[in-house]
Amino acid sequence: MAKIGVSHRTLAWLLLASSDKVNAKQWLQALALTSLSVELFVDSLPELVASQKLPRYYLDALSPDKIRLAQQWEASSSYHHIISYESADYPDVLKQLSQPPLVLFVTGNIKVLASPQIAIVGSRYASLQGKETTRRFSRELVQQGVTVTSGLAVGIDGVAHNEAIAASGLTLAVTATGPDLVYPKRHQSLAQSIVDAGGAVITEFFPQTAPLSWHFPKRNRIIAALSMGTLVIEAKIKSGTLITAKLAADLGKDVFAVPGNILQPQSEGCHWLIQQGASLVTCVDDILSALPSYIWQPASIDSETTKKSEVNSLATDKLLDSVDYDITAIDVITERSAMPVQDAMAVLLEYELRGLVASVPGGYVKLRGK
Repeated sequence: MAKIGVSHRTLAWLLLASSDKVNAKQWLQALALTSLSVELFVDSLPELVASQKLPRYYLDALSPDKIRLAQQWEASSSYHHIISYESADYPDVLKQLSQPPLVLFVTGNIKVLASPQIAIVGSRYASLQGKETTRRFSRELVQQGVTVTSGLAVGIDGVAHNEAIAASGLTLAVTATGPDLVYPKRHQSLAQSIVDAGGAVITEFFPQTAPLSWHFPKRNRIIAALSMGTLVIEAKIKSGTLITAKLAADLGKDVFAVPGNILQPQSEGCHWLIQQGASLVTCVDDILSALPSYIWQPASIDSETTKKSEVNSLATDKLLDSVDYDITAIDVITERSAMPVQDAMAVLLEYELRGLVASVPGGYVKLRGK
């Protein structure tokens, strides 16, 4: 079925958003002063400028070329949508921003924007433990019906998106490029997987917009605003991740931080956030308990499964306890567990296959477990 195309009202919002010299706040203030509909306001711009009610650059900065690119992009796929500030699908939470996006370019399921969301953000240079922690939180959040929102970056962001998809959940990616570009390029297949899984990739930037450095803080404010809370997993003190956390706090949203090794630079940002009042979290229930009660449905525990698990773990807990969350040499593991090297290696291989430990240069690293 052919697409209807962009409405006259959406075109008007697109035209305002196309300006590089007039920001969203200025447009909204000017619109409010005239008491005109956005369509009439745009039609009246030449007259408003001529009567000196608005400066000349309000008119000169508009870009018909951007509008043409936006229309072409929207018409190119049934998965492409343009949501304007007044659209019923526009998230009200974005209107809390001092500079709300006047339009959003959405690839995928627009209804995901209205779903309950938790942002998961963190270092691009995530450790093995950070990645495993991200997988656990992402998986358990989507199992509770929460959408995982992030920025499609490498590291923690990418792991969060991928695990949400693997767990048959929804995930939303907010990008710092035009909707026709994916940055980084290596995440092109991930972006497509997000859409195929029923999620969405969104941006406020017009088609053919490259990933400039100042675009990322703008992207981060949307991530923070859309989400009920922001979970930080590994971040350095000076990082875009902490910008997202600060934006979330400024909006009155919950900020959650996972503590880490005090000797690792990736943990410094999380520890600083905790010192500033962020909630220290070690499990997904720490997050869910802070959310509206209709979101939190603690998973029921199968008592029979628990009994079997306890019996099976008695013989091997000592070995697992011998592995640290940092690199632990095999001789240290065997000494702590009092197991022969060959027996310990056999069990560690089983643990590796179960995702409890990872083999790394110099020994093993615990990923999860006691």
